[in-house]
Amino acid sequence: MAASPWGIDNLPYGVFSRSAGETPRVGVRYGDHVLDLAGALHDEVFATGSLNAFMARGAAAWRDTRALIRNKLGTDPSAVEPHLVPLGRVTMHLPIEVGDYVDFYCSLEHASNLGRILRPGDEPLKPNWRHLPVGYHGRAGTVVASGTPIVRPCGQRGAGVFGPSAKLDIEAELGFVVGAPTELGSRAGRFADHVFGVTLVNDWSARDIQGWEYVPLGPFLGKSFATSISPWITPLEALGAARVPGRAQDPEPLEYLRRDEPWGLDLTLEVALNGEVVSRPPYREMYWTPDQMLAHMTVNGASLRTGDLFASGTVSGSEADRRGSLMELTWNGAEPVKLSDGSVRGFLEDGDTVTITATAPGPGGGVIALGEVSGTVQPAR
Repeated sequence: MAASPWGIDNLPYGVFSRSAGETPRVGVRYGDHVLDLAGALHDEVFATGSLNAFMARGAAAWRDTRALIRNKLGTDPSAVEPHLVPLGRVTMHLPIEVGDYVDFYCSLEHASNLGRILRPGDEPLKPNWRHLPVGYHGRAGTVVASGTPIVRPCGQRGAGVFGPSAKLDIEAELGFVVGAPTELGSRAGRFADHVFGVTLVNDWSARDIQGWEYVPLGPFLGKSFATSISPWITPLEALGAARVPGRAQDPEPLEYLRRDEPWGLDLTLEVALNGEVVSRPPYREMYWTPDQMLAHMTVNGASLRTGDLFASGTVSGSEADRRGSLMELTWNGAEPVKLSDGSVRGFLEDGDTVTITATAPGPGGGVIALGEVSGTVQPAR
């Protein structure tokens, strides 16, 4: 399976069940199968229904366990074969018990585009944007697994105006899952000592609700109705070949935000609307890197918990076909996307399905696939 994007160099973690009523358990994807880790490794931490108990063991345990799995698959596959379950026989679940959810705003192109759309004639970026990774606390309870239907949200869209969002949008993002916690009042240490892995994120957004409510305190109901994540968490160790230094920053960040290690990631995302690719956002062009996000998130002493999720914000590139939201792709609906069936979209319609996938360079010129995140829009209730 060396040529497979789901081969031994990948091995993302997920939570699955084989039949209705079965307690979900942790596995890793290997090709078109899931390896049941509780059976293969004889460790009940993988029979708990989420990754949290395993992630809480810390970075040394993550490395040792990954090495053990790779060794078993590579040197004695017959021993684990009874614990390999075909993907077609499993149901995937939310892989983590989400602690806190924080969403950042780390793409220079995305922030600049939204500034031009929302504040034409003004400077696109706010004065603080190049000095710190801007972010906000989201709603952990509405983080859902890929495949969960997305009900069109209702809310205020202006003074005296209430109803279903008419500008339902997506945001193609990369999420980072915290494994090792910190104490209240302490800062996080090295990025790889705390962050277990990455997952694809679609931070659904109701732009009309968001535009009316966000002044002066920021996103609220326009964001909190749903955030979808992939069922697969790719461990950081699998992304070694994808690491890049990160984008040059001007002005130089304050000392606590200076990069000690290269944690830019050379990932290419694809956004498909009803099966048709409409954008390919490049994660390597992000201005703020995830180690900087983690440093800023904890510099005030805010504690990390196992299962915390923080996301990059919309990933967008400099070209029009590399933007990670419909708000940008259609310039707030003024330049609709034309699909091959002749239909057009300014924003999402009921019944639309959005699927985000991604790939990264692997060892020896190979490719690593990240698990897709998908959702279908349902009418407002």
